[in-house]
Amino acid sequence: MSSLFDSWQRQINYLRISVTDHCNLGCVYCSVSSLPHLHRSEILSYEEIERVVRAAAGMGISKVRLTGGEPLVRPDLSKLVSMIARIEGIDDISLTSNGILLARYAGELKEAGLSRVNVSLDTLKEDRFKRITGGDRLKEVLAGIEAAHQAGLEPVKINVVVLRGINDDELLDFARKSIDQGWHVRFIEFMPFGTPGSEDLETFATQEISERIQSLGRLEPDTGPAGNGPARYYRFPGAKGTIGFITPMTEHFCATCNRLRLTSDGQLRPCLLDEDEIGLRAILRCGADTEEIRQVVRQAVAMKRECHQLNGGVAPQTVRRPMCQIGG
Repeated sequence: MSSLFDSWQRQINYLRISVTDHCNLGCVYCSVSSLPHLHRSEILSYEEIERVVRAAAGMGISKVRLTGGEPLVRPDLSKLVSMIARIEGIDDISLTSNGILLARYAGELKEAGLSRVNVSLDTLKEDRFKRITGGDRLKEVLAGIEAAHQAGLEPVKINVVVLRGINDDELLDFARKSIDQGWHVRFIEFMPFGTPGSEDLETFATQEISERIQSLGRLEPDTGPAGNGPARYYRFPGAKGTIGFITPMTEHFCATCNRLRLTSDGQLRPCLLDEDEIGLRAILRCGADTEEIRQVVRQAVAMKRECHQLNGGVAPQTVRRPMCQIGG
């Protein structure tokens, strides 16, 4: 199997796939209620996704993450997981979810071949959860996290986007979860992506997060739980869980970026934070063979830039796509 490198000699082995732009929440930094959802005919079928993954696996892609929107609102997601799990060369399939439907589907997803799951959770307070997400469903998310553990979708990672003046007073509460309950908590810097309605949200730098939570003890570097992402991991003395930091704003990780993104409507994006993309849906529906698909993958890899456009903390003035279509 050949390896896939871009012009900056970054090895590309990780494909993130948005399976739907629909979601059962409306988070303030992600959802764009003013934009219509994609029509069902615009979204790639499971068979089309499988063809892309199979072609990419022959080029060195070995890791796949399913995202959305909320991927579990798409019917029979375990069918897609099973299809991907049978592809030679794919050795890791993971899922990013808001957790609401995890209690229902965790067992069948594990049986189908899902390795692990990340759950997005920005608050532990019910009233605040409703403010951030637009839904009163915190209990369902917590039940989903427990179900993921019971099903063996380990490690379960908890993604926390830190928003100044909104949830930064809960940093210690989340950090304690790594000590008391063995949670793998990842604090993520908010990216000012230009989404309408998010203009007043403010990035909370990782250094400040780290300084606040170290009142619980000295953080020690840790190799962290299994994964393919950019987080840097630490552990409090004696803690079973870990603390991770993802720093797209203050310390971008472009130099080690190993991923491509496939949007729900079949566009390959070299970078989450640039508008560059190249279409796959049209050629898939015209009967493209494996080599034609691989040629598009090569073109997308060649388009990867040295660093993203938010480097320096400057937000784009407009965004052509909401995060829910891209699969963040």
